Amino acid sequence: MTPPPRPLRIGNASGFYGDRFDALREMLTGGPLDVLTGDYLAELTMLILGRDRAKDPARGYATTFLRQLEDTLGLAMERGVRLVTNAGGLNPAGLADAIRELAERLGIGCRVAHVEGDDLLGTRDWGPGVVTANAYLGGAGITACLRGGADVVVTGRVTDAALVTGPAAAHFGWAADDWDALAGAVVAGHILECGTQATGGNYSFFVEHDVRRPGFPLAELHPDGSSVITKHPHTGGAVTVGTVTAQLVYETAGARYPGPDVTARLDSVRLAQDGPDRVRVHGVRGEAPPRTLKTGLTRLGGHRNEVVFVLTGLDIEAKAALVRDQMEGAMSKRRPAEVRWTLSRTDHPDAAVQEEASALLRLVVRDRDPAAVGRVISGAAVELALASYPGFHVTAPPGKGSPYGVFEAVETPADAVPHTAVLPDGSRLPIPPAPAPPTTSASPTTPAAGGPVDELPLPPPLPPGPTRRAPLGAVAGARSGDKGGSANIGVWARGEDAWRWLAHTLTVDRLRELLPETAELNVTRHPLPRLRALNFVVDGLLGEGVAAQARFDPQAKAVGEWLRSRHLDIPEVLL
Repeated sequence: MTPPPRPLRIGNASGFYGDRFDALREMLTGGPLDVLTGDYLAELTMLILGRDRAKDPARGYATTFLRQLEDTLGLAMERGVRLVTNAGGLNPAGLADAIRELAERLGIGCRVAHVEGDDLLGTRDWGPGVVTANAYLGGAGITACLRGGADVVVTGRVTDAALVTGPAAAHFGWAADDWDALAGAVVAGHILECGTQATGGNYSFFVEHDVRRPGFPLAELHPDGSSVITKHPHTGGAVTVGTVTAQLVYETAGARYPGPDVTARLDSVRLAQDGPDRVRVHGVRGEAPPRTLKTGLTRLGGHRNEVVFVLTGLDIEAKAALVRDQMEGAMSKRRPAEVRWTLSRTDHPDAAVQEEASALLRLVVRDRDPAAVGRVISGAAVELALASYPGFHVTAPPGKGSPYGVFEAVETPADAVPHTAVLPDGSRLPIPPAPAPPTTSASPTTPAAGGPVDELPLPPPLPPGPTRRAPLGAVAGARSGDKGGSANIGVWARGEDAWRWLAHTLTVDRLRELLPETAELNVTRHPLPRLRALNFVVDGLLGEGVAAQARFDPQAKAVGEWLRSRHLDIPEVLL
């Protein structure tokens, strides 16, 4: 009897462009690996790379990865670790060539391949101001490159999870319609993609672990798509059901998690502690992917400027009203298209420290005309220095304004995107879209994607009993993030009784009460009972996306912690 293939050990060494530089070396030297991935792309990153490419067509990729390889490429080749990264950004061919040049200069034998076809900028008129237009590809191109003998695979815009599904399919020989196995790899990829967020970083209960320098995560993937999430020994942080749950609900929505390889059913995911710093992920079911690919457009939305006035001591409201009236008068001749005032009452009465006696009044202006938000705003603010409220000062010298970006997601037919694997020998292999689901009656492993989801039943509510006013975070964790102009807030309970209470208490109406900024926005609640979690999607909270910097926390990273700080009546038995 042939033994099953051994688990595939896939690590992650980057969760974003700017992550810990030494992580690549740490992961290569910390323990055995088969594949090491690096995620460098985000919606804002694509805009940055697009502006780089506009200045120099040879650029457009994440140069950090190339610098990291200076002293790690030889190490990876010696240890037989394959490298898979989306650092190619808008120019994967350019980065692949640069890696070949680096390997030749260092005298290292290295076969480099890349994946292209996601860049759709020149394929049609996307409208005014569009800087980048990229379809989110799946992992099949990566699979082809690895099967073609590549040691390093460079991609452009693929889904974050594709960095895991591609190597897994190559290793285990999965077919394109092995939905359950692929879905398991997608879930593992989603857990790994943000690096140390899976090992205790940005974790609500961070005081329970030493997270001063958390280690990067890795997954031991099995032939059926199940996995164990862990990290190298003797590295910081922790891998627990809680840290993994936190990452699972990050930047997701409902039960279905659609992607170009497969639609993963998040309501099927089961987690179990499998030992110290080991969490088993199993039971994941998959469905056929959509017939379209998400395509991210970034464009220049206009120009913005910001002035933050510091208001100290007494009469904060009156001081704010005075300077606001003065600035509104200065803007009356040519008012910017958008003017937003926010007053943050960070001041405390009878404060022993001046900063604690101060509130912040923020003025943000936007307009397509840079002149409307430039010196006319800065000059007006400066002129008030000796003519406004007592104690007048600002947090930084007013500037001339800067351009801001806007992100938009549209759908493109999958068969209209020229997904191509460029193998180490230079040959080009077209990658077909994922197969459509069967037209016959669906079986549990080949369901018809996109149909209604039968929600799992919620547990019975807790019986009535005494309550105490306390913060939600006393019994629940949360993590929040951005998706275009929307924000997601994942909230989970750490025990069955807490889940019974949370599932029936934290409704959409209650969320709106606790977070008044969401009161006028569309909010959707998605229960995930197997994770003891609720996921809320708040449409429009971030305006036109991260690059537009529409609010104080433009990526919604701390909205979950704001929610945890809000007080409500909690059963004493939970406290």
